[in-house]
Amino acid sequence: MLTSPPPPPHPPNIVNGDGPQQVILVQVNPGEAFTIQRDDGQFQCITGPAQVPMMSPNGSVPQIYVPPGYVQQIIEENGVRRVLVLPQTEFHPGGHSPLHHPPPPPPHAHLQAFIPHPHIMHPPPHLYSGMAGGTGDMNPQYISQYHPAHTTIYSEQDTHPPHGRAAFAHRDERASKTYERLQKKLKERQGVGGGGCGVLALSKDSPPPSPQKSRGTPPSGGDLQNGLGGKGAEEQAQPSTAVTALVKSPGRGKETESGELDEEAKALQERLNSICKPVVTDIQARGASLSWVAPSRTEGDDEPKEGEEGPAEPSFTYEVSVSYSGKDGKYKSAYSGVELSATLQDLRPATDYHVRVQAMCNCLQGIPSEPVSFTTLSCEPDKPSPPRKASGTKSSLVLQWKAPCDNGSKIQNYILQWDEVRYFVIAVLCFHISQKYIFCPTIIYSFRSEFSEGVHIMTSCSVPAPPLSPELIQSGVTWLCVRWHRPAGSPKEDEISYVLEMEEEGSGYGFQASYDGDELSHTARNLHRSTTYRFRVVAYNAEGKSNPSGVSEFTTAPDRPGCPCRLAVKGKPHPTSFRLTWDPPKDNGGSDVTKYVAELSEGLSGSSWNQVYSGSAMECVCDGLSPGCSYQARVHCFSAGGESPLMEPLQVQTPPVPPGPCQPPRVVGKPKSREVQLRWAPPLVDGGSAVSSYSVEMFAPQMDEGREVYQGSELDCTVGSLLPGRTYGFRLRAANKAGYGPFSERSEVTTGPGAPEACRPPHVTCKSPTCAVISWETPPCNGAAVSEYRLEWGAAEGSMQTCYTGAALSHEMRGLLPATNYFCRVQAVNVAGVGPFSDAVLCQTPCSVPGPVSNVHALRESEMRVEGSRTTERDEEDEEGEEARPLLYSPSTCLGLRWEAPCDHGSEITSYLIDLGERQPILTGPVTKYIIQNLQPDTTYRIRIQALNSLGAGPCSHTFKLKTKPLPPLPPRLECTASSHQTLRLKWGEGPAKAQPTDSLLYHLQMEDKSGRFISLYKGPCHTHKVQRLNESTSYTFRIQAFNEAGEGPFSTVYTFTTPRSPPAPLKAPRVERVDESCEVSWETLPPMKGDPAIYCLQSMQGNSEFKQIYKGSATSYQLPNLSSSTEYRFRVCAIRQCQDAPEIIGPYSSTIILLPPRVDSPGVSGTTGSKAAEAQKPKRSMTDEQFSFLIIALLAVTSILIAVAIQYFVIE
Repeated sequence: MLTSPPPPPHPPNIVNGDGPQQVILVQVNPGEAFTIQRDDGQFQCITGPAQVPMMSPNGSVPQIYVPPGYVQQIIEENGVRRVLVLPQTEFHPGGHSPLHHPPPPPPHAHLQAFIPHPHIMHPPPHLYSGMAGGTGDMNPQYISQYHPAHTTIYSEQDTHPPHGRAAFAHRDERASKTYERLQKKLKERQGVGGGGCGVLALSKDSPPPSPQKSRGTPPSGGDLQNGLGGKGAEEQAQPSTAVTALVKSPGRGKETESGELDEEAKALQERLNSICKPVVTDIQARGASLSWVAPSRTEGDDEPKEGEEGPAEPSFTYEVSVSYSGKDGKYKSAYSGVELSATLQDLRPATDYHVRVQAMCNCLQGIPSEPVSFTTLSCEPDKPSPPRKASGTKSSLVLQWKAPCDNGSKIQNYILQWDEVRYFVIAVLCFHISQKYIFCPTIIYSFRSEFSEGVHIMTSCSVPAPPLSPELIQSGVTWLCVRWHRPAGSPKEDEISYVLEMEEEGSGYGFQASYDGDELSHTARNLHRSTTYRFRVVAYNAEGKSNPSGVSEFTTAPDRPGCPCRLAVKGKPHPTSFRLTWDPPKDNGGSDVTKYVAELSEGLSGSSWNQVYSGSAMECVCDGLSPGCSYQARVHCFSAGGESPLMEPLQVQTPPVPPGPCQPPRVVGKPKSREVQLRWAPPLVDGGSAVSSYSVEMFAPQMDEGREVYQGSELDCTVGSLLPGRTYGFRLRAANKAGYGPFSERSEVTTGPGAPEACRPPHVTCKSPTCAVISWETPPCNGAAVSEYRLEWGAAEGSMQTCYTGAALSHEMRGLLPATNYFCRVQAVNVAGVGPFSDAVLCQTPCSVPGPVSNVHALRESEMRVEGSRTTERDEEDEEGEEARPLLYSPSTCLGLRWEAPCDHGSEITSYLIDLGERQPILTGPVTKYIIQNLQPDTTYRIRIQALNSLGAGPCSHTFKLKTKPLPPLPPRLECTASSHQTLRLKWGEGPAKAQPTDSLLYHLQMEDKSGRFISLYKGPCHTHKVQRLNESTSYTFRIQAFNEAGEGPFSTVYTFTTPRSPPAPLKAPRVERVDESCEVSWETLPPMKGDPAIYCLQSMQGNSEFKQIYKGSATSYQLPNLSSSTEYRFRVCAIRQCQDAPEIIGPYSSTIILLPPRVDSPGVSGTTGSKAAEAQKPKRSMTDEQFSFLIIALLAVTSILIAVAIQYFVIE
């Protein structure tokens, strides 16, 4: 084990009061660790992700030291500067991998680190203890760190140094003295454990047979001792990523300080690199001693002047690395400390080792020294492994053991010791290299060499005797616990095992092994309940098996039964009892049920249960219950296996009974003359159900039977329609779900005095059609005399009004209407109140002559139909469903009147008399509409009407005037002025084609369709109309009618016009192809038109002459021979329709196509000419009507826009 003095502890944290303190956040990324030293001197390792708050002691941002192989980067975001320390993969100091850099040395007084903030420090995830220097004290180089370089983030407001690498600050005299004093106190506190050379703890495996085999093979495995060896030693070689912040020396500038620190760091680095290789002394088989010399100053270092103190000697830390696989192999750290010597222990004998040393100071590390090689000495062999038994008999044993490591020297012989336990004899035997031996009779031997562990081996013995029969310890539902005894006469040293065999009764499988072992008891599980099993035991040892023991039979215990099934109520529940019935459980657990227990719980909560039955029967009666209550019932059973589980409770509701009798109702307040208010209390017994309603019966005076006057759920009621001063009896009963209970006792109530009784219906006598006398009698007064009477009269029973008030017994009514129904009634009043009205009496006045006729008005022309006439024309297949107009009276010679029938005053109207003034009056029947005929056109008449009945004529109506219209116009003559195969232009009358604003005469033109029905084509003042969308060579029938304000005139006679045949359609321009001195002209083909074939006429024009016909026939091509080579030809073609009974109809000619003469010219010219000829051959397209209309509209729109722009620009602005 390698030990070293403890590292110097940190000086106490000193907070400078010159500047304000500043909190710095150190960010620890995930997968990284940050190590700090607390105030009590212990080290704390914080793993990321975390932010460690640190407090700057003097208010300034500490300088950051960048280790070799790392670079720093400053990032400013939102006014906060962040210093990032990142790894530089291309930087390898000393030609070694950066993974082998040791961690930086502990901070010193002149390199004061951060001071952890005491209030916001995160708790340490793990506190290392047991390291060198005492519990809780640990050097930073002993902390395992696998993480890459940390990224440290500072929040600051001050400026950073101009470069990333901070310079070293010189310790002042006060800091040096403080450091020495604290180091001395720490050594005194640690005592012996802090000084001396270190000891290296190395792990080893079994040594190889020779030193040559072990060379170059590093030890694998090993225990972790004090943080070293095995994996911990490898972790020591990983670089430390702790970032040390340096504090500026007071009173010096930044630029001068940085330059001096750089020069001092370079000098210190060169000094660390100049360390010499160590010296190996006192080489042993399992250890060696090392020593080395501290790095010396170089020649370039300045010598201190006389009278001046030189700079303080820096403290160096040394790391010793050992390699097991050659000079260039992998090195493991074996020692780290400040001493100049160390001792290596626990080395392998006869093995080559290579050792080097490396110096470090203030986070700087030098290049490792040259390795020194040495070989450990040979020693005695390792301790052999304990022997094992290869074979044996009753009197002999054969042993074997593995050869141990010879540690560099060949093994010559083995010493085997044995001890006979029976006779306590010890013999020492010396043998040669042979590893198998046979010994004489004995029972137990103990062999022990000088180094191996002792083992116990037993010789063979005889077959054991049969054991006794098994015994039952305890039985369960699915298990049986069985035990047996060791066979009699067997020695205690004999290792005997047992086989327990089991057979299930009735299974047919025989005995099966249930247990095999050396125990004397066994529990057989997963058995069937209430089943008999047979057991026997067989003993055996190394020599063989014994005979089976005697057979024992054991039976498993029965299981508890299941819960009973189908719990139900038998019959109908009674108000105070019900009968329960149930079935036995489906599973009785292997034994019969001995008892059933029924329990009952009142209510639905199930909090308390009472036993109501216990016995072997499967039904019981539950009595003594309350009507209308809910109960829960459950049943469980008992058997030899125990008690069954509880079943689901059954809910039972007992039916209610009618409630008990109520107390007699009592009167509330003073009884009134015609009503009494009663009130009562609920019954004392509700019968198990809430009272839902009450019934009140009343007994009238001198009546033995009562009648129900109230039924409801309220506890009071008002009984009306009583007679004043009478005595009535009342009784009450309550009802619930079960019905009504008994009546209460009767209570007597007397009403007070009241208003008079209703009068008898009055008597009415009519003196004339307009006068009547009403009389009445005095009613019963109910104890108070009548003071007055009130008479109501009206034409309707619901709208009568008071017409008389007084003490008289009659009244005369005047101003009545004849033959009219009237209603009347009378009412008596006394001091007690107003009595009810009598029944209404209906009376009717006598009949009279009719009243005057009113609301006379003339009929419209459409209402002046000829009665009994039929429609002249009617189309049953009309899509619009309209009927032809009926025959009407002429408004020029007839006047239609309509009036409302006047009141007949009780006698039916028999006729009306129409007075026309100078003409004789016209007598009509009992009608309200009449048409006066044979009048003069355009004449005014004065008319009045009078109604008549059997009693005479009534008064005449007021006089009103009516005038007949002039005669309607006659129809004009219709003629066709122009026609085509699809249109006909019709003209009628004398006048312009367009209508004038002053025209009062209108025309109605109709055409007959295929079904013979005339449809309207035109209605208006014009004298012409063009009928379109007609078929060619078809006859159409027309008629016309004229009408004006006087009415519609008659239709004209029917006119028939025929459309001509349509000409053929125009053809496209023909196609011309020149063939030598001739050309071939072809054109398109037209289909036949309604069966008429089409032929074609081809015309040609040569030069400037006229077109001449060159072909006429049904072919669609023609070849013109003998063409002139210097003449231009033009062609056109038309179609001709050949009609069977009419002359031929020639269609329009197609567009003209030109055939230019051939020219012999240059290629360019000929090409141009050919293109022009091709263009000339193309037909010229003419614009269609739609295109021409669109062009005109576009021109008008553009013109309007230009005018609007001009007005906007010149006029408005």
